[in-house]
Amino acid sequence: MSAQGETILDIRGVSGGYGGVDILHSVDLNLKQGELVVIVGPNGAGKSTLMKAAFGLVRVSKGQISLAGEDITNISPDRLVHKGMSYVPQEHNVFPTMTVQENLDMGAYIRTDDARPQMERIFELFPRLKERRKQPAGLMSGGERQMVAMGRALMVEPKVLMLDEPTAGLAPAFVQQVFEWIQRINEAGISILMVEQNAKQALRIAERGYVLATGENRYEDTGAALLANREVAEMFLGGR
Repeated sequence: MSAQGETILDIRGVSGGYGGVDILHSVDLNLKQGELVVIVGPNGAGKSTLMKAAFGLVRVSKGQISLAGEDITNISPDRLVHKGMSYVPQEHNVFPTMTVQENLDMGAYIRTDDARPQMERIFELFPRLKERRKQPAGLMSGGERQMVAMGRALMVEPKVLMLDEPTAGLAPAFVQQVFEWIQRINEAGISILMVEQNAKQALRIAERGYVLATGENRYEDTGAALLANREVAEMFLGGR
């Protein structure tokens, strides 16, 4: 966990959804510079929808989303990448027929400078990727593909990294490894907003957490306080 600064991502009173039907209802959330924030809640709570709304993939019908003080509500994802946001979706997050190195190169497509130093930093973070840089990403394990996806998102050196269910479908042995990677990325100064199904483990590494249910804010507190909250534990974390 790195030192916190000013608010970098601010979501205020946001409603939105699909096909004119709102799934989110006046949701508030903020992420400070250098912070690691986790969104948890039951299936269908609107967690991933909120992440997609922040990244311009879901239409916001009401409210405002700001990045470093600039209104980015309903701005397209490609413009948001230029402004310093990266998003790793839960599924289909690598180019399977491309090699690891080609996937990373794709992550740097907006850069006009030399991206090789950043690629080397990613290889330091994920040594496995350097070993397998010539291997097609589609032939790798789920955990290895998650490395590729996060590495590609980091190629633009984002201000904010958004991760949607980064441990979904992974073998238990890989789950803890993914959380360790996320902590290391955060310690490098990148602000992280994460939706995660392994709520207890995620809250243990988070500065703060938000609990969503039926598209609304239910609880907001430090990760430790949410873990210690009996009502949160019983209703949303599978008991104590």
